[in-house]
Amino acid sequence: MKSEGHDHGISKEQQEFSRRRFLRNAGMAAVAVPMIGEIAQALSDEGASAATLRNSGLAAFGAHPKYHFVIVNHVTTNSFFTPTIYGIQDACALTGCSYQWTGSANSVVSEMVSAMNSAIAGKASGIGVALIDNTAFDTPVDTALSHGIPVIAYNADVGVGFTNNRMAYVGQNNLTAGAAVATQILKQVSKGDLVAGIIATPGTSNIQPRIDGMKPVLTKAGVLFDEVGTSATEGSPEYDKISSWYAGHKDVKFMASVDGGDSDALATFVTSNKLKGVVGASAWDLGTPVIDAISGGDLTFTINQQPYLQGFDTILQLFLYNISGGLMLPTDTDTGLGIVTSANVHPYLTPNRFVGSSAAEKVLMPAATIKY
Repeated sequence: MKSEGHDHGISKEQQEFSRRRFLRNAGMAAVAVPMIGEIAQALSDEGASAATLRNSGLAAFGAHPKYHFVIVNHVTTNSFFTPTIYGIQDACALTGCSYQWTGSANSVVSEMVSAMNSAIAGKASGIGVALIDNTAFDTPVDTALSHGIPVIAYNADVGVGFTNNRMAYVGQNNLTAGAAVATQILKQVSKGDLVAGIIATPGTSNIQPRIDGMKPVLTKAGVLFDEVGTSATEGSPEYDKISSWYAGHKDVKFMASVDGGDSDALATFVTSNKLKGVVGASAWDLGTPVIDAISGGDLTFTINQQPYLQGFDTILQLFLYNISGGLMLPTDTDTGLGIVTSANVHPYLTPNRFVGSSAAEKVLMPAATIKY
């Protein structure tokens, strides 16, 4: 994947059409996503490669530097974050900024801290970081803030009882989501049944709270619960761990994965081994194997935490903080809890940028409210 979005020139007539169409809608926030392609083109026509951008075609912002944002991630090559990167690219195209996607490929916290320190030394305009450790990021966050660099946590925040001076959190409330998943599972199992909670990296603050929210709801109902750790490496390592665990626990009634990589592996495992109707299974996130398995009835449901928005909103908030001289303080954004089942999966089957199944910049029609 490219580390920065690219702009393309258009004619003055097209630019004016985009400007008028933009202004007659109900507000920038409401139309930003459908019009990313047109806005990015308009930005280019105003000289997006220059050090200072005017954005006059949008009539939205004054002249500003081409801010550079650094987004620090814990699994930089994980497919879950494909739509997050698209959201970052689109927000940068909208605002005429640039970004770097960096961190660790395998949840190595020291590599992420090093990436943050490099961003600080490089005088980044803002930093987004997944706080997968409850204490390790305290010092780099404080250092960044002392240098006037805004920091937003996205996707993962510190756990209950811990504090970090990041300015805001953009992502799902994982404890609440875990409890909601457990409530759905209880519709499928009975007292004394065995449920497996499948997790790639036990203990990390981005996904462990999902297990922590799920387990007490299930155990209170008398359900047996087993936490199954797999691997931070997508693909065969996760699949093999799931297969090995299942071989020794064929009495399991429900298997629930709490991260994107494991969810793809679980969907593939259930489908390949024809376990539909034998064991219930749920996923997290919107990988193509997951969506296909829900459509085919092999998975019961999955959770949509809107990873595109986690990237898009982080960039927009860092941009607004910079352009407003700090007046527009970043605010917490709960990216939601959507339970996707066979009843509402159809819109997800169309390849699109917002769930990461296609890089194409296109408007999805018709626009409709998905009922969860």
